[in-house]
Amino acid sequence: MSQDASKNLLPPQWDYEAWRHLVRAMAGRFNPEGVDPKTFTGWLRRIDVYGLAAAEVGSNAKRVERSLRDVRLDSADHYIMIFQVAGKSAMTHNDQALCFDSGDVVLVDAARPVAFFNREPDKRWGSLTLVLPRRSFVSHLGFEPRGGLCRRGGTAAGRLLLDLIRSFGREEPASTLADSYMRLAAYDLIGALFAPTDLTSSRHADKLFGRVRAVITDGFADPNFGPCEAAAVVGISLRYLQQLFTHRGSTCSEFIYSLRLDHAKRLLLRRAALRTGQPLSEIAYACGFRDYAYFARKFRQRFGHAPGAYPESDGLASNEAVNARSSAEAS
Repeated sequence: MSQDASKNLLPPQWDYEAWRHLVRAMAGRFNPEGVDPKTFTGWLRRIDVYGLAAAEVGSNAKRVERSLRDVRLDSADHYIMIFQVAGKSAMTHNDQALCFDSGDVVLVDAARPVAFFNREPDKRWGSLTLVLPRRSFVSHLGFEPRGGLCRRGGTAAGRLLLDLIRSFGREEPASTLADSYMRLAAYDLIGALFAPTDLTSSRHADKLFGRVRAVITDGFADPNFGPCEAAAVVGISLRYLQQLFTHRGSTCSEFIYSLRLDHAKRLLLRRAALRTGQPLSEIAYACGFRDYAYFARKFRQRFGHAPGAYPESDGLASNEAVNARSSAEAS
């Protein structure tokens, strides 16, 4: 059968187990509820849209749930964008409840539980879904959207995106490079739909910033560690990482150097207390500095004296050294 002919057919229908299996293979564990498996009717047609998994999907189930157990079992690391194309639905997700109708679009974070409800139990619902890999999606957008968002039908970005997905396959086959550009165009349209008014002041951003700080705290002593590495570990773009720090009156590099210098001070106090004679260059490298001269300059700027001044530089430093020595002896 030709591709043109197949597009004119309705999506193939599946029984309860087959439908669950197809959905799970594409987007994770989702379970139809409120319907006898023997009378269940679902349909799904998988579409590859510029390297992204998409599908026309629907069923006669009264609700479809993804529980916390489902999330733990498959550890899906993606978002799911859903265009409602038939029927009226409701959703509970991320402590929010919302209703959406035909033409509306919602964003789901597959890493969190979600439940969908058919608001017209006597009718079937249908949707067009698009799976968005979290790392590449968030990195391109420069922010991490929150699941549970809804945009009503009629927005320019929504119309363009829906047409982009539906038109896939009506044109001549594109090259792999062209597909990558089209995929980024889809990301941009989704970003236009779900971009927050303030990227850095939400509770979600505060939680993300806490993750960034934890990653940096674990990695700052590595001389090869910097803002790019921190962004890669968290799975966000470098631009968004910098925005998180700028909004809080600092920069990522300043935070990294602050941790390195504080650690250096602790090691220098310990060196003075225990009289180990450890070379200062070793301490500098252990704190993430490759160049001792640069380390000494940054240290003097931060603390007002050279790294080698402990414990003779002043009374405060001497007292700190005594305290460090006492702590070391006690341990």
